[in-house]
Amino acid sequence: MHLSVVGGGWAGISAAVHAAQRGWTVTLWEASRQLGGRARTLAHQDLRLDNGQHILIGAYTETLALMRTLAVNPDNVLHRQPLTLLRPDGSGLRLPDGPPPWNLLVGVVRARGWSWQDRWSLLRTVLQWQRQHFLCADHVTVAELCSPMTDRVMQQLIEPLCVSALNTAAHAASGAVFLRVLHDALWSGHGGSDLLLPTADLGGLIPDAAATWLAQHGVDIRLGSRWLPSSVPSDALVLACPAWEAARLTADHHPAWSQQAKALQHAAITTVYVQHPDPDFVGLVQPMLALPSDAQHPAQFVFDRGQLLGRAQWGLLACMVSDSAGTREELEQRVLAQLREQLFKPMAKRPPTHQTPPSMQSPLRGSGELGLRVVQTVVEKRATFVCTPGLQRPPMAIGPRWWACGDYVAGPYPATLEGAVRSGREVIDQIAQTREGKRRL
Repeated sequence: MHLSVVGGGWAGISAAVHAAQRGWTVTLWEASRQLGGRARTLAHQDLRLDNGQHILIGAYTETLALMRTLAVNPDNVLHRQPLTLLRPDGSGLRLPDGPPPWNLLVGVVRARGWSWQDRWSLLRTVLQWQRQHFLCADHVTVAELCSPMTDRVMQQLIEPLCVSALNTAAHAASGAVFLRVLHDALWSGHGGSDLLLPTADLGGLIPDAAATWLAQHGVDIRLGSRWLPSSVPSDALVLACPAWEAARLTADHHPAWSQQAKALQHAAITTVYVQHPDPDFVGLVQPMLALPSDAQHPAQFVFDRGQLLGRAQWGLLACMVSDSAGTREELEQRVLAQLREQLFKPMAKRPPTHQTPPSMQSPLRGSGELGLRVVQTVVEKRATFVCTPGLQRPPMAIGPRWWACGDYVAGPYPATLEGAVRSGREVIDQIAQTREGKRRL
């Protein structure tokens, strides 16, 4: 069995690894000079940055299993903490470490800045979802799904979760897909909802180790090479490239599938890296904070790279703008203004003391603003597909001997790392089952 995998992102890596484990001969084609695709490491001067600040959760079982296969210990490259979505003023939700659903119940009861009406609206709605087995009609949006909740719960919990998981605003996002993510996160077992924040650059999670593992297992990795129909003949072809590239490659051979992939709409994700020059600055009180966001305040989350990755990136903040719009310069200026207003200005007005309650303390520890500067801005213009209600995603099977995998193919998950890794494993399983069925015939 000889398999060609076109694309060295996380889906292509997953497919190549699982094929090699079956003893197949594998050729992996990647047009760029490194593995990783839309979740890779970028070199910037003496820093190793990422092309996007990714969040993983404990329910990402396929991703964690792939890391262990590649001899990467998740405990060494991921900071695990119970789900925490706190704002700079200390309001928001923090779940305790415990089994579901009790951790959610305790977290909601203890939520800072929420009224009992806020708490009850969330619990009542979640209980209703549970009675419905976390299913809803395909046409329902997240906003419609969560309409019984108060405005505060929508703004501080649902909208940040929706935009981070689906990269689509709540009024336009698929309620069915959102429910699947919540079910697997909140009801998949102890630790399923935990945040897993990378403490290494993205290359250190999977791509770097994959390059070594695949080479050791005989996979022919062709970096900087584009696959062509006249390339090395193979028994099966897996397109693990982005949807638009897969649509181009299949236009002549499988036009119906190509049109379905081409019809997907995509949204951008922008990451603005901001450096704080003050030597007394010692970081955020949490490795990640949720930020109040709107058109003029575009960032939904800010990450403390110094806390996560160590001294080499001390004082570096990564601001994530999902579903981003506008020019690079506009986003940079708005993000800088947002940080000054939401992080630094409150601290200047109310410096924390030992008498200040934790909920009223500044989100920063250390001194004030002192000249923030943008270090790098990374814009992934087509980072994810737009996950709208009733969206018809292209199937994994394209045609005889032609297959596809990636976060955009038909499946239960939105465009996430877990969706990509899971599809890589599933496409190999389907190819194997098809071959076995033909043998029996």
